[in-house]
Amino acid sequence: MTDIAVAALYRFHPLPHFRDLRQPLYDMMAAAGVRGSLLLAAEGLNGTIAGPAALMEGVVGRIAAIAGIAPLEPRWSQAGSLPFGRLKVRLKKEIVTMGVPAADPLRAVGTYVEPEDWNALISDPDTLVIDTRNSFEVAHGTFRGAVDPGTASFGQFPDYVRRNLDPARQRRVAMFCTGGIRCEKATAYMLQQGFGEVYHLKGGILNYLERIEPQDSLWQGGCFVFDDRVALGHGLVPVHSGEGDAAAGEREA
Repeated sequence: MTDIAVAALYRFHPLPHFRDLRQPLYDMMAAAGVRGSLLLAAEGLNGTIAGPAALMEGVVGRIAAIAGIAPLEPRWSQAGSLPFGRLKVRLKKEIVTMGVPAADPLRAVGTYVEPEDWNALISDPDTLVIDTRNSFEVAHGTFRGAVDPGTASFGQFPDYVRRNLDPARQRRVAMFCTGGIRCEKATAYMLQQGFGEVYHLKGGILNYLERIEPQDSLWQGGCFVFDDRVALGHGLVPVHSGEGDAAAGEREA
């Protein structure tokens, strides 16, 4: 199968009736030949899905319409065949698991930074740059000079902050992740902990790799993705081949 479009998407948005959305979303995507995972919770939706390129923009539009949210802005990439074996729509307590109810992106998040402005921010010696992904993902690639918290899951990030960071010392913090969801929730947590100047890369690494030319890039290595393409490079082109290990980290957009 060729001409497959892959959409990595998420949105923090109140979905009080998210349980009622599962079956309509599953039925719609299944009818379009879509595979992948979509997570639903009261705080929003998150997932990566793939299907025939000619249909996928319509599928994403229907997801937004069924969920009753503003238009989604997925990160688009391509695959030579469907990179997922089946379709799953799951109900969750959180669309990305941190386990800290007070860290609520629906109330407050840090400052979004466009990819074109990211290099200047993270090159400033007064900026602490943190990779919010797990160590398995970091080993595939990361931004030059970024701190690896050494976590096995995103739920360990608050403990890392409590043990290692201080709002009085780290006055400016910039964070990033694959598609933006983990770093967005991380900024909500950091603000709740009293950090005053908190930034995150809008659209995550995928957005950066799509928009920044290799010669201007501060990215090193590949960006691990949770499907059979394994990792992507600039232009969102696969840089490794083989079977993706989705169990190595929490799925995110």
